[in-house]
Amino acid sequence: MLVLAGCRQDMHDQPRFKPLAESDFYTDLRSARPPVEGTVARGQLHEDAYFYTGKLGDNPGDYMPFPVTEDILARGQQRYNIYCAPCHSRVGDGNGVIPSRGFPRRPPSYHTDRLRKAPLGYLFDVMTNGFGSMPDYASQIAPRDRWAIVAYIRALQLSQGASAADVPAGQKVPSEPPQFQEPGSGATLPVLEAKPSAEEPK
Repeated sequence: MLVLAGCRQDMHDQPRFKPLAESDFYTDLRSARPPVEGTVARGQLHEDAYFYTGKLGDNPGDYMPFPVTEDILARGQQRYNIYCAPCHSRVGDGNGVIPSRGFPRRPPSYHTDRLRKAPLGYLFDVMTNGFGSMPDYASQIAPRDRWAIVAYIRALQLSQGASAADVPAGQKVPSEPPQFQEPGSGATLPVLEAKPSAEEPK
């Protein structure tokens, strides 16, 4: 009796519908039922629309949805170097590795007037939905990380367009950019331009 009881398959062979099979139980004859109206998947309740879209209504906003700290900028730099720098380059001028290897369209430089004046929400929206030949990165980069990248892009724009007047009083610029006599060919190292010593007349 115990052996015969163990052969029952009721738990395995339960009544069920095959996907998209017809059912005469429902008036629309569909076995697959739509979710209850208002159903939201776990983790998908996007109450803060600006945080997830970068838009106020139909227009991009121009503020960060959370305070920008040193940690946020460091995170933005890390994510930027992973996802953005291959095309846009480490300094954001559009001369990344991908365009240099023959990609047909070179991305625009972040240092043009158009992108310097672009609202922060516009940059976020382009990362989220893509633009032109640039694909969307919504599935690869979490929303908070996209905002961190936006903050870092603004820092890049400031760093590449800053002047001595932008340096706070009493703070020295760490170093001047090097001047080269010979830029180097890839097989040879660049030759730095010799600076005159303090004793030599200028």
